[in-house]
Amino acid sequence: MKYPLDSTALNAAIENVHRAGMPGLFAAVRDGDQVWRGAAGVADVATGRPVTADLRHRVGSITKTFTAVAVLQQVESGQIGLDTSIGRYLPGLVPGERGEAITVRMLINHTSGLAEYLPYAYPSLKAFPALADTGPQSLDDHRLTRFHPTELIEMGVTAPAVGAPGGTPGVYSNTNYLLLGELLQQVTGTTAERYITRNVIERAGLRDTEFPAGPYVDGPHSQLYEAWFGMIDPPRDYSVYDMSWVGPSASLISTVADLNRFYGMLLAGEIVSPSSLAQMQRTVPVVSQEGRTIDYGLGLHPMEGPGQGIFWGHGGTVWGGGALAMTRADGKRQMAVAVNLQRWNGLDSSGKPQPHPIDDALVALYRVAMHS
Repeated sequence: MKYPLDSTALNAAIENVHRAGMPGLFAAVRDGDQVWRGAAGVADVATGRPVTADLRHRVGSITKTFTAVAVLQQVESGQIGLDTSIGRYLPGLVPGERGEAITVRMLINHTSGLAEYLPYAYPSLKAFPALADTGPQSLDDHRLTRFHPTELIEMGVTAPAVGAPGGTPGVYSNTNYLLLGELLQQVTGTTAERYITRNVIERAGLRDTEFPAGPYVDGPHSQLYEAWFGMIDPPRDYSVYDMSWVGPSASLISTVADLNRFYGMLLAGEIVSPSSLAQMQRTVPVVSQEGRTIDYGLGLHPMEGPGQGIFWGHGGTVWGGGALAMTRADGKRQMAVAVNLQRWNGLDSSGKPQPHPIDDALVALYRVAMHS
């Protein structure tokens, strides 16, 4: 059954997210040859500058799909074995029996059992996932900190394991993807960022997608407002931020149009081979950073489109910003949505995030985008 784009419904749905409390958001939805682009709200709460659909944006963990694709390209060329131990490639970073037990695949699908390094790099987040006992102070302290990936990896590797290698459900961890970045550097002789730029971003013809060289977003972009579960009130602008704290795990800058182009080409088998894509779509249960169990493949995860089959893509958040990009398995229907506020849910007396009108409004927007 065909659902052509309903621009009236999409315009109303995106406006509703802004009305529910999101300062600004923008999106691109495609159905076959039809494309809708929309935006609502402001890119800067101080000046009232409006958001537009063509802004560049920090897209967070959507970066993981790009990194996974780069690794699979190296698997195709025989440089990396998907089921080879990471210890064979990086014995200094994951030493001993653990390095032997954890395979490259386990890093890509978060079943390595390696802990998340963030609560160790950011002291005020040490109690995570006990949100009520965390605070936003170290987000400020680390605005311009230049982390080295191996120091972050060491924090994750020396922290208590969150599972046995290959065990399910896996636990989502940025440590895995920083290791994949080091693996890419080891086998290609260039940084992961440079390799991904040449072989993924440029090959896909993405003109507004890049790894940031410094703390700034180049080109027209929105400010990024972080609320840290109501503890930063009013929310603070973190658009200027050194992204070495996530590197090839979550530092990418892109546009909603580029994200749709990338995922469309990926699902059409134009970036990796059909057999690599099939590997990417083999999922295992993984506990997300929000504590929900999701199905996760190799840098991709599925979402059910209402009566529309399966959509594949990834979501991402950084301090203050977020995005979600999803493309239907047949490649015909796509959506990419970017928002400029994060962690808007306050905590209830038991320390759990409370529902917020933004949550329902976003779900409604996704439904219209995937179905209307």
